[in-house]
Amino acid sequence: MQSTLVDVNAVAGGGKGTNPKTTLYVGGLEENVNEAILHSAFIPFGDIKDVNIPLDHATGKHRGFGFIEYEAKDDAADAIDNMHNAELYGRVLRTNYAQPMKIKGGDKGFSHQAVWADADDWYERAEAEQELEKLEDEKRLKEQQAVSEKYTPKDPMQEMEEAILA
Repeated sequence: MQSTLVDVNAVAGGGKGTNPKTTLYVGGLEENVNEAILHSAFIPFGDIKDVNIPLDHATGKHRGFGFIEYEAKDDAADAIDNMHNAELYGRVLRTNYAQPMKIKGGDKGFSHQAVWADADDWYERAEAEQELEKLEDEKRLKEQQAVSEKYTPKDPMQEMEEAILA
């Protein structure tokens, strides 16, 4: 019966009840919270696969949110039910299902691939574009030549020379 309540609440909260994912977003983390503390706070709801708190590269501190991946989706639902709007180190937590990564740049996004990973694709697209431009220029030139031949009068002397040679 509790899973039915979870689904109803999740649908009312944006339709995330149909999301089979087991990864949670946890926002509002205090700066002293680390992965071990977050793991300890969420372990009562089930077996945890992974805890990740992204760091700000400029400051070396975390950015105030983290991700927790559970083994089972029921455990993730229980964690949301119990930890959303709960308090940890004096801060109110926002807990919800994590959204899928929608980072620009390829299938896996910039954060998961090297800078040069798309170089081959880019090079192939650039070559194809150059070839297309070249073909379009050749077509345009032929059309211009055909128009200029059609409307350019022939030299009378050249016509006489062609008649003599024929």
